[in-house]
Amino acid sequence: MISILEMALEMTARGFSFKPIDLYRSHATRFLIDGDSLIPPFSAIAGIGENAARNIAAAREQGEFLSIEDFQQKAKVSKTIVEMLAAMGCFRGLPESNQLSLF
Repeated sequence: MISILEMALEMTARGFSFKPIDLYRSHATRFLIDGDSLIPPFSAIAGIGENAARNIAAAREQGEFLSIEDFQQKAKVSKTIVEMLAAMGCFRGLPESNQLSLF
């Protein structure tokens, strides 16, 4: 079986580049072609299994995420998965919670 790293090296050698994981565009389990780039699936991240990846993809069908907290509730994923996605920059521009600060 070919590893993700081996596939990435092969695709790079063929002229493809990789875009970052995208909350609204990445598929649960399949790489997507976007021009001459590939968008990795959620399941390509070590530690995110197929069920969690499918939950994430299904959660976005409910509309845009209001916050990281909203994402976690809708996707039904663990704090560890949220931290992994945050480290990859997937939550840029999203506030931590749905609560508004008055001060």
